[in-house]
Order: sequence, then C-alpha cells, then structure tokens
Amino acid sequence: MTRPRVTAIIPAYNEEKTIGNVVRPLVSSQIIDEVFVISDGSTDKTKEFAEQAGAQVHELPKTGGKGEAMLHAVAHTDSPIIVFFDADLIGLTEEHIERLLLPVINGGIVMNVGIRDRGKFLSSLSRHLPLISGERAMLRRIFENVPPEFMRGFMVETSLNYYCRSHHLRYGSVEMPGLTFRRKYQKVIWPLAVVQYIRMFWQVGVAMLAVRLARMFGKF
Repeated sequence: MTRPRVTAIIPAYNEEKTIGNVVRPLVSSQIIDEVFVISDGSTDKTKEFAEQAGAQVHELPKTGGKGEAMLHAVAHTDSPIIVFFDADLIGLTEEHIERLLLPVINGGIVMNVGIRDRGKFLSSLSRHLPLISGERAMLRRIFENVPPEFMRGFMVETSLNYYCRSHHLRYGSVEMPGLTFRRKYQKVIWPLAVVQYIRMFWQVGVAMLAVRLARMFGKF
C-alpha cells in the first residue's frame, strides 16, 4: 500500500545556527518526500545553510511572521500530509520524525503534536497544558480549514488545536526525548527576550478567546 505524500515545512527567521541540523534528518527520512524552508525575511545565512543541508528554500522579501510563512509553504505543495518543525531545534532525529508522523500517516489521528524534552516532570506536565509546540504533523485539510485570519503569529497552534477539538477530530501528542531548542534569551539580549515571551503568551491567550468567540458566531 502506497503511503500518502508528506511535506516538511520549517518557517525560519535568522536561524543560521540550527537550521542545517534541523533540515538534515528531515531530508534523510524515508517518510518525508520534500522539505521546505521558508526564510521569513532572514538577514543572516539561514537560506544558504538550509540549501546546503538539502532543503528547498523559499525566501520571503520581508518578515511576515510564522503564520504567513506556513501559509506560503502550504500553498506551494499538494501533499495530503504536512508536518511543521521550528527552525531552532537541537537534537532532531529520524526517530523523532517517525514518532510524530506515523500516527497521522497510519490514519489513527488527524494531527499529532510533539512535546520537547524539558525533563521528565515538565514533559509529562506538558500533556495537560495547551499544546503550543511548533512540531506538529497533520492532514492538510486541517490546516486549510482554519480561517487565515487565525493563522497569525502565535495564534497558529492554538487555532489548529481548537479546530480539531471543536469539530470532534481526534488529535494527540507524543514526547520527543532529547529534543530541545535555542531559547529566546540565547538569541537576543535578556530584556528583549522577556518582551518576546510576554508577547507570545499574550497572543496565545488572545487566540484562545478569539477562536471560541468565532465559533459562537459560526465563523470557525
């Protein structure tokens, strides 16, 4: 039985330090057919390093945000299954890729979310918190059925979760031991990192409220 075609998508903004090591296991994977990196207005060598690692790179002329990059990528592939990865991951392996993708490929669930390694306690706790990880495999139709206005910034993950839940579609999560990431304070100075964290959690909170209101009025 032929498996469905799978496209891996990596939105990236100035991630030259990690992009190569994210791309390489995806390119090597036997269950991924193409790898897209969407360089979202990057000014460093993200594009060059991604291409060297084997990805197809789409370079956007200006920074539009993660959601815009994801929308762009999906519009340029016809794969029925798509899988997203953040560009700042450390320690991604083919085993992680299989753990994330196979439940969707096999038809057990419509979306699967990866839980990064934060230690045994925090990783287990993450299963009971909103799933906002950028590592997620899904049927293409799940992504396409979420209204574009909810695919902005840090609203993306919350909107995808709520779409599945509100339409009674089965989705899940899987722990990914050994998978970590470069934190914001490792990329920018502390004060700016704090501002970025506050902005992220604010957008997640707004998204949780916005999608529920939209659902009440039949717009989601």
